[in-house]
Amino acid sequence: MPIVNLLLSVYIITFLIGVPANILAFCTFCRKVHRKPAPIDILLLNLTISDLIFLAFLPFKMKEAVDDMNWILPFELCPITGFLFYSTIYNSTLLLTAVSVERYLGVAFPIRYALCRRPRYAMVASITFWVVSSLNLSIVYIVPSSQWKERNSTSMDPPPTCYRNFTDPELSILLPVRLELFLVLFCVPFLVCTFCYVNLIHILSRLPSIGRRRRLRAIGLALGTLLVFALCFGPYNVSHLVGFVWHKNIESWREFALLSSTLNACLDPIIFYFSSAAVRKKLISPIYQSFSNNELPLKAVIHIQMDNRSSIFRSR
Repeated sequence: MPIVNLLLSVYIITFLIGVPANILAFCTFCRKVHRKPAPIDILLLNLTISDLIFLAFLPFKMKEAVDDMNWILPFELCPITGFLFYSTIYNSTLLLTAVSVERYLGVAFPIRYALCRRPRYAMVASITFWVVSSLNLSIVYIVPSSQWKERNSTSMDPPPTCYRNFTDPELSILLPVRLELFLVLFCVPFLVCTFCYVNLIHILSRLPSIGRRRRLRAIGLALGTLLVFALCFGPYNVSHLVGFVWHKNIESWREFALLSSTLNACLDPIIFYFSSAAVRKKLISPIYQSFSNNELPLKAVIHIQMDNRSSIFRSR
């Protein structure tokens, strides 16, 4: 029961923070891409869409946690919920990797990259990431669908859980696929991200033309993104490796490991904030306007007080 309460708490916090933050980022990137599309904005827009799809299906996972990890909802929702829940997680890893490559190329090869920097390349890359993540995670849709069809053909009730209990033949297929996910969709992107950001930090630390504040912000963004990548996606993907080595489905540990991946949906907007000036402007401008609106009455009060003090001194 404690794990269920923990899952539900993390799901609710992620949903409440992630939805408004990602909607704000989505509106900002849509305007920016419509006005003047840039590769980084197209990648971040797709990352926002991926997070919003993830968050849209998070209430179904909340319901599952409330029901003590049993699937009480219509079982037709189980395969599509699991597929979109997990495929968007891996789609995020690919898009975050592409952002790191884009930033590295812009700093390491500024002139050559500027000549071939085209928004359509980012669009092609984003479409490719959606296709790759969907194909690799199709197993999450296929397994529960086959379980449901098999039980339905023998007039049995649908499976009581969604993508949690597997037979030995199913595990013999599922565990190698999970190992492939660990190697191809986590290890390779993480190594690429590490290479790009380590070299980016090395280059920025040697450039005297960049201001100290701007340099520190770029280095902080690089380190923060690497940390988010490792902490959010590392534990769940390591569970794939452990499950393959032990040849068993370690569901209790996998649920804990999945919590950090869930939190990524409300951590991505922090990356958006530091990666995009448009998002920073969208977020700060209401605060600035409120201070600006309050500044005039404050000045008027001070001016009146000074006038009153002056009149008092003159009367003396």
